[in-house]
Amino acid sequence: MRNRPTPAADREVPAIARKLGLNRRQLLAATTGMAAAGIALGGVPLAGSAAADALLIPRPRRGIILYTVRDAISRDPATSPYASGFRAVFEELSKIGYRQIEFAGYNQSVNAPGGNVNNVEGARLLRMWLDDNGLEAEGNHGSVPSTITDASLAAFDAACEVANILGMRHIGTGSDPTGSAYLADWQAAADRWNILGERAAGHGLKLYTHNHDIAYSFLLDSGPTDALGRPTRSSGVRRLEWFLANTDPRYVWLEMDIYWAHVAQHKHHTYTAPDGSLVEDRFDPLEVVRSAPMRFPLFHAKDGKKDPTQANGYVMSPFGEGDIDYQAFFGDMPARGYHNPMWEQDTAPGGALNPGQSLALAKLSYQNMDELRG
Repeated sequence: MRNRPTPAADREVPAIARKLGLNRRQLLAATTGMAAAGIALGGVPLAGSAAADALLIPRPRRGIILYTVRDAISRDPATSPYASGFRAVFEELSKIGYRQIEFAGYNQSVNAPGGNVNNVEGARLLRMWLDDNGLEAEGNHGSVPSTITDASLAAFDAACEVANILGMRHIGTGSDPTGSAYLADWQAAADRWNILGERAAGHGLKLYTHNHDIAYSFLLDSGPTDALGRPTRSSGVRRLEWFLANTDPRYVWLEMDIYWAHVAQHKHHTYTAPDGSLVEDRFDPLEVVRSAPMRFPLFHAKDGKKDPTQANGYVMSPFGEGDIDYQAFFGDMPARGYHNPMWEQDTAPGGALNPGQSLALAKLSYQNMDELRG
């Protein structure tokens, strides 16, 4: 099966699409189409223009997920001289130059201006502060229902209402669609996400999932079964690649965390084939994006320094201070200028010893975004 000749009409289809069993027509259906990209971008320069060649991340699309500065968001302004709470942090991020915000929940210190803003009235207050500082909310790492019930759909609708108040174009989660390695569970997740994605679209929103490295490991979908009747080997298809190919491109979107994708490149490169042989298959994050560029409206632009002593192969760092080749990643990507990169560094907070560290690193990372040319 793996040696079957490729039809002439499909020879120009990217390798990842061929591995997933997609022909040219199916590939076009799994993406939103490059021809539509020029319209969807609303005038944002694409590759080839002088503006695009100068700046790989256009200034209006430079963003940050607030998880990076969660210490400042949660800080009590009554006990700290540092920026504390949403309003003060928005002001600092705007001064640095950021124009896009991705939320990681809506909790802050009760002593910060606005107090508890994790409600509809709080969302209106947050929107006012965003507008005051020239910031746009792009998404949120919230909760996506794990089951479809009347109650879970009502909760999802309420989250979409808040997203609309905040002016978001996307709504999502920081978790993978499922933590399972088995094809049946990914099929169930795809069915659920198609339902929720269509519901989000009814609210004018794009539903997205955010990846970690395990989502790019190989599905267990073939070979002998275990005592519970579950497959123990793989056809060589990665979990999230299967999800991308088997969800409706009109309703389901992805946010690639570029750091975790490179960790996946380091960790997940061998699988056991149905015949028991070990197969080497190197993962290329950029090829995944190229296979369906319009399915990735958001990125986490997280950087890392290579460290072979670590299981992940990298240690997180400020943007532009690591070893991930962002010039090549953004420079060689189709639909340049369409995507919204959110800087993230899980390790940015400095704790009691350096309470100003996360905002200082936000400034450094923004400067490095500004210097990224191609």
